[in-house]
Amino acid sequence: MKQKMAKKVLCIAIAGMMFPMAAQAADADLQLKVDKLTQEVNDLKGTVQRVQDKSLSKWLSIGGEYRFRIDSLHGKTAAYTDPNLMFTNAGNALQTDVFSNTGFYPAGTLGQFMTFGNQMKQTTTYSGANQFLYNNQQFLGGLQAFAPLGAVAAYNPKNSTLMTNKLGLDIHAKATQDVTVNVKLAMYKTFGNPDDSATMGTYFADRVGVFDGTLGHVPSSSLLDVDRAYATWSNIADQPLWFSVGRRPSTDGAPTNLKLDNERPGNGGTPALLVNYAFDGMTVGYAPDIEMLPGAYAKVCYGRGFDSGIDSGTGSTGNSVKDTDMLGVAIIPIDTDPLRVWFQWNRGFNIFDFPTMNNTAFGNTAPSTNLGFIDWYGIGAMSTFKKVGPGNLNFFTDLGMSVTHPNGNVSGQAGFQGLGTGGFFNPEAPSDKTGWAAYAGLRYDLPSKTKIGFEFNHGSKNWITFAPAADDMWTSKVGTRGNVFEPYVIQELDLKPISSYFSKAFFKLGYQYYDFDYTGSNNWVGAPVKISELATYQANGGMLMMAPVKSAQDVYATFEVKF
Repeated sequence: MKQKMAKKVLCIAIAGMMFPMAAQAADADLQLKVDKLTQEVNDLKGTVQRVQDKSLSKWLSIGGEYRFRIDSLHGKTAAYTDPNLMFTNAGNALQTDVFSNTGFYPAGTLGQFMTFGNQMKQTTTYSGANQFLYNNQQFLGGLQAFAPLGAVAAYNPKNSTLMTNKLGLDIHAKATQDVTVNVKLAMYKTFGNPDDSATMGTYFADRVGVFDGTLGHVPSSSLLDVDRAYATWSNIADQPLWFSVGRRPSTDGAPTNLKLDNERPGNGGTPALLVNYAFDGMTVGYAPDIEMLPGAYAKVCYGRGFDSGIDSGTGSTGNSVKDTDMLGVAIIPIDTDPLRVWFQWNRGFNIFDFPTMNNTAFGNTAPSTNLGFIDWYGIGAMSTFKKVGPGNLNFFTDLGMSVTHPNGNVSGQAGFQGLGTGGFFNPEAPSDKTGWAAYAGLRYDLPSKTKIGFEFNHGSKNWITFAPAADDMWTSKVGTRGNVFEPYVIQELDLKPISSYFSKAFFKLGYQYYDFDYTGSNNWVGAPVKISELATYQANGGMLMMAPVKSAQDVYATFEVKF
């Protein structure tokens, strides 16, 4: 009995010892299963994420750029007579009766003085301007006598440290087969200013203020504006044909990609010598497969520069403002990595006198009349020679010609000046004016990611372009009536790109020197005056709305990130 009892106790003891061991073994087996299941779940999550990423990248891509820039601007002007200053001083003098009983104006009241100014602004034709001047000879004689009230001595404008922030966000979406949407949002702001006042002045027409064609390309505010937004339908009817409509990619085209360190332009860009303006419009293009002409394509482009609004249909008399439109034809016979050639023709219809701008140096402005048409012609090429010494040599040449066709209208806002014709209070019979420009440059790329470049451009007396959105602080250099020299150095950081193949960060140091031969660079209103003859022009009663800049310099440095 005792033996049986001892056996039972022994069995219970052995079982008690084995139970924890069995439980531990079961726990270990369960943990292995849990670990395996966890790994499978993680693998599944990774697979799902990769599938999602791959699917997302098939239809949507996001990129952009950030730039910090600092400029040191210095210029030199010539002495001139400013009509706006003269009118302001004369008006103030009338208020204090300084000129009463002088014959400055019969009765000499401020109200009559203001009436004269309002009637002047409403005069919009060459014949009407001549009649107005004839009817107001006595008043004009008084103005001439008191022209010294508007005299401005030569001075040296400067902004030693102009700092700006620029941000661009690019979105590319594939909506359906053969239909894509491209969007670019842009912000461009001066340090310490909520608006464009730090870069605004009365020196050049394209920098008086910010308007529709320069929004996002000239410092304005911290608002993120729509710079580009367009949809493209390609491969139409299974042919190399495309249609694109929206806010166009008509800024920063070839060959500015070299200095901006951007990718080579695609078939959406325009030659920057002729057009650098944010247009709303559309394009039809065709890219035939021609073995002898690799990458060849042609396109017809249309843009709306100004919409005049609803026509009342009342048949009112007088000059009515019409829509301003642009039509362009581009032929690119070859577009490859080592060589790109382009031919361009543009016509601007019903060119307005002033764009719509608010709070400028001239107050609020808007188109008041149409001045005529402008034709532009251009031919250019850019190429790359690889393995020239230790690096690659990029270079370009571009030629342009402009022909103005004034219609006989003049701008009362600009003192009876027309499309390339007349001075302030000196209307000129309409006549076509031809100008030309040349633009050339090179950039040498070293293996150390150092890029050394130099650009030169020259514009003739009557040269006018449509490029106010160019990336220049003083004024769009390609619209200069004179010469511009610009050397620069780009140093890319030797860092591995992450967000895309083209992602990079770099520093740039550059210098621009403007040497002006004539007044009116980037301004199609009024006739140019030779800088060296301004003293004679002023002595004979000539007046200028813009301060005549003889020369200007800009030393600039940037830190830029493209992602």
